[in-house]
Formats: sequence, C-alpha cells, structure tokens
Amino acid sequence: MVKSGIDLFEKALDKKFHGLKAGLLIHPASVNRKLIYTKEVLLNTKKIKVSAFFGPQHGIFGNTQDNMIEWEGFIDKSTGLPVYSLYGKTRKPTSEMLKDIDILIIDLQDVGARYYTFIWTMALCMESCEGKIPLIVLDRVNPIGGIITEGPLLKKNFTSFVGLHPLPVRHGMTIGEIALYFKDNFYPKVDLTVISLKNWKRKSWFNETGLHWVMPSPNMPTLDTATVYPGMCLLEGTILSEGRGTTRPFEIFGAPFIEPEKLVKRLNEFKLKGVFFRPLYFTPTFNKFSGQLCGGVQIHVIDRKKFKPFKTAVAILLTIKEIYPQINIWREPPYEYEFEKLPFDILSGSDRLRKDIEEGKSLKNMEYWWNDELESFRKIREKYLIYD
Repeated sequence: MVKSGIDLFEKALDKKFHGLKAGLLIHPASVNRKLIYTKEVLLNTKKIKVSAFFGPQHGIFGNTQDNMIEWEGFIDKSTGLPVYSLYGKTRKPTSEMLKDIDILIIDLQDVGARYYTFIWTMALCMESCEGKIPLIVLDRVNPIGGIITEGPLLKKNFTSFVGLHPLPVRHGMTIGEIALYFKDNFYPKVDLTVISLKNWKRKSWFNETGLHWVMPSPNMPTLDTATVYPGMCLLEGTILSEGRGTTRPFEIFGAPFIEPEKLVKRLNEFKLKGVFFRPLYFTPTFNKFSGQLCGGVQIHVIDRKKFKPFKTAVAILLTIKEIYPQINIWREPPYEYEFEKLPFDILSGSDRLRKDIEEGKSLKNMEYWWNDELESFRKIREKYLIYD
C-alpha cells in the first residue's frame, strides 16, 4: 500500500524539529491511510507541539461549498487553538499568524491541475516563511498520475491565484515535487523539507494506491471529477455551467441555450480518444443558471490513458463558438482576486488560447503550440521528480 507523508511523519521527522511549536496547513483530505485526520494525528504525536491551524480555500473542514467564497478565521472548539484563514483578508500567512510557531507543516491533497489553488497557497506560505520559519511538506500522490502532462504554460503577465509561477495545466507532479521546483526557482531561502511518499509509482492513479478518496474540496467528489478537471475547469472562465450545483461537477456542462444533440454531433466529428459525449438536460441548484433548465453534455471517460482533458475542453469551446457565434461566452472579471484580465485568460495562462478559439483556428494547430511549450517545461520538471 502507498503511504503518504503523514503516514511516515513519526519516523521521518528530522530530530532538529523535535519539540518545536508547529502550525498546520490542512483541509478535509488531510488524512492518513486509516482516514484519521492529520489534525488529530499531529495533536497526539510527541514529536512536535501544534500551536495553530491554517486553512486554504474552502477551509480546514471544507465548509464553504462554492468557489471564491471567503471565510474568516476562528478558534477551534476542540483545542482552543487559532484557525487562520488563507482565503479571506489575506492569502498568505502574516507575521502575526506566524509569531507563535517554529515550523509550518503543509499537508494538502492536490489534484494535478495548475488552477487548483492549494499549490498556490503553499507557494505563498513559502514566500512568508522564507528566511524565517522552516517549512515541511507532507507529500501526497497526484491522483491522476505523474506521467501525463498537457496544456500551455502560464505566462508571467497572466499570474493570479490560479497560477503564480510557470506550470502547464496538467503538470504530472506531486505537491512535494512542486515545492522543490518552487524553492529552487522562486524561494531559494526557504528551509524546505519534503517527507516523501512510500511505494508510489508515477504511473499509478489514485484508485491503484489502496488509499481512500476524501474530497479535497466540495466540488471534487470523485476521481472521475479529477480526471476531467484539467480541461473542464476552463469553463469557469466562461458563461457556461461547469456542472457546479449538480452531483457531477465538471463532468457535466451546458447552458439554457445549448441543444444537446446538435452539440454532441459536432463534438463527435473531432474523433477525440478515450471519451464519449452523452447529451442531457440538467438544472443546477446553485452557481451559474441556478434553477434553470440547461441543455448540455456529460463527459464519460472510456480510456483515461488516452483521454486528453485539456484538448477535450478546447474542442468543446470551439464547437460552442461555431454553433452559437452570436453569444459572447467569455466571463467577465473579477475572478480569483483578478479584477482586470478575463478569467479565461488567467486560467489558460495567456490570451492566446482565447484568441485562437475566437478566430476558429484548428484544434490541431492549437495543440501543436501548447505541446511546444510543454516540451520546454518537461526538461525543467525532470530535475524535481522524486519518484520513478
């Protein structure tokens, strides 16, 4: 069975950290292989003393359902310790938050896509701790595997809370590997320790690890969701429903103006591998088009090794622009603390993809240029990979 960093904490923690006061950055999926919350595991260890908790987007208990809902810090009832929000008045720890801790321990389950905000919360923690407080990352598996990469690189002028540093959309790295990449290139003075996974292979998907899936955020209910997310999250940058408010977020998409059968017929002409498009109607209970009947499609992944989620999402957007040219599908800001640039542009990493879609350029042409960007990153990425 695969063991996460938290499972190895007792034996792997360097003696120099023993007895220190620790802050814990955690969320609902911060559990050990027996499903015991990291909060409880580290409150009961004799190796360190927990002094404070920190929570990313959605909070330490996953209590904010929708995206972009801020939450305020509070006092944890069971321990009397402070819980600091890193998705509210600030997104990185302040000096006041860090004053009573000697080390910061991060245990967050990522899902393998650049726009999932937990890696950026980690990056901002690295920035705050640099040259001041040692930082320990408890590594976790990349649930969609560590081999396949896809999508364009983030450009410097399009940084935001869904991308602060250059990464492709599907990066194929663990959160510990990303931390090493961040340290080497952006936060060289941070005192970083990564407690690595045991028995994980890059080719392994989450369901092959023996670990139990716990929702890392309220709209990431299953591995199926994570499989399509590197592409379908792009729809957050459009007026289209990405399926929030349904039981299949990101697998379902649509809008009141969409004719499902017409859309599916055109999508099938792309002959995309590993995926089946099924027409359907749905009514979201919250978020976009709440309470309105939407025509749309459910994405069924038939072969996840051949399926390209980013390419699939771009094909979907090309098709919708072609069938409904009169509709402006691009969502206006603000989005994830960006108030000027279009949400779609910060999600895709530049304005190039949106402009190509608007011009009706071929899917093959677009995939060519983002694959070119991918190739340049793969050479950088190799340096930070811990696992075979």
